[in-house]
Amino acid sequence: MTGSRRRNLKMHPIGPAEAEIRTGEGEDRVTVIGTPSIREGFGPECLQQAVNSRSAPGVSDLVLNPDAHIGYGAPIGCALVSDSHIYPGPVGVDIKCSMSLLQLDLPAEEVEDRRVRRRLIDAIVDRTPTGAGKGQRSVSKARRVSLQHARQAVVEGASLGVCRQLGIPHDWASCCEDAFHLGHDDSQQSLAARMEFWSDGGRFIKLGEKLAQLGSYGSGNHFGECEVVEVGQSVRAQQLAARFGLKNGHVAFLSHCGSRGFGFQLAKAQFAELERLFALRRLKFPGGDRQLVYAELGEPEADAYLDDMALGGNFATVNHLLINALVLEAFQEVIPGVRGDLVYLISHNIARREMLDGREVWVHRKGATRAFPAGHVGLAGTRFAETGHPILLPGNPAAGSVVMVARDEASKSCYSINHGAGRVMGRRAAIRTLEQRAIDSQLNQVDVLTNCRHYPRDEAPAVYKDFEEVLRSVKLAKLAREVARLRARFVIKDAD
Repeated sequence: MTGSRRRNLKMHPIGPAEAEIRTGEGEDRVTVIGTPSIREGFGPECLQQAVNSRSAPGVSDLVLNPDAHIGYGAPIGCALVSDSHIYPGPVGVDIKCSMSLLQLDLPAEEVEDRRVRRRLIDAIVDRTPTGAGKGQRSVSKARRVSLQHARQAVVEGASLGVCRQLGIPHDWASCCEDAFHLGHDDSQQSLAARMEFWSDGGRFIKLGEKLAQLGSYGSGNHFGECEVVEVGQSVRAQQLAARFGLKNGHVAFLSHCGSRGFGFQLAKAQFAELERLFALRRLKFPGGDRQLVYAELGEPEADAYLDDMALGGNFATVNHLLINALVLEAFQEVIPGVRGDLVYLISHNIARREMLDGREVWVHRKGATRAFPAGHVGLAGTRFAETGHPILLPGNPAAGSVVMVARDEASKSCYSINHGAGRVMGRRAAIRTLEQRAIDSQLNQVDVLTNCRHYPRDEAPAVYKDFEEVLRSVKLAKLAREVARLRARFVIKDAD
């Protein structure tokens, strides 16, 4: 928050899990979702980032979700709405970081034996690399993707041709929030031209190496997690679970990853280019924060960002689908005959053009998940039009994760909810203060295995907020209802 002026910001409660921050500029305000205990944990820097973002040009709405914490330019865990400007900060540097869930027809008892789980872990890590900079060549059974097909994937997304080339079931594309992204002019041609721009003269450093990361998890908070599905006992939950394809008491696989080094490099280049533009035009950064750069829609700079975001989004989509195909292949190697179907793929670092209150706007979600209920215009013509789409919310390996569905009241949060639990402890603090023995013991007590010799201290359950209180916030605000719990059986993380 370079140069931002600190204010004593106060949240005014307006419900059991809702509040608002009045910015002092007319009726402008920040909507806050969270119980009192959740709101107490936000911290002044997170609140200041929210106010800076809300006060930026063209911004009409800013929502702070219960998992919110300080981020790059805007809080992680926020939704920002504008009909006139595009903001890279409220998208983030991991373009289209997403969650996906693969449902298997495998009863839970088939993975109770630790030896079976260990074999599954080995089969998965033989196919899906983890770690910064790791790509297909890092593991023995990865699905090799040629540079030609990788370029096709970032331009077309999960097209029939791309799915066939990479061995991905094409019907999984219908279970994606967005199976593909188009350029600023709603065409693939603009994306193809943008790829030519990046390929020309070595503008994109190590392009081939970054594209070769398709089918890999990466590092940090990205993971793959074997789950057991526990559908809620209500009739409504069981009906929704059936429509979503969830199988009670069966194994599923939850994945969290994004556009890897390809999307990161695109995002960093955009931040640098827009900072240069601000300097050239002598524009002021909102709140004095140079990470809150923006471009006005219709301008060449906005078009370039939208094209790059679409390229990164297509990479992330295909990356998830390929990972799921490889995970299914790994299960079939260990337990022949297993079948699996994608439940959903949903992003939480993207800007999407949506209808809100009868007007077309760009909804930026940074660490925030789309939450369209049944009947929403954005679901018309999809398989989820009558139910609302699945919402995949990761907690932590000890507390579990959850599948939810939006309620009509999600309109008050711009049809957005949290993307998980949210951090309560920074990485350096976690490495400095948490005891490795206690972390490993906690996971052992809940019988969760991992590919890591020691589970990363900066990703331990203790670094995240109380997941039950986060979910309580969502339910009390009437944004979404629970459909199923996911109980972890093993975790794939960056073992470096």
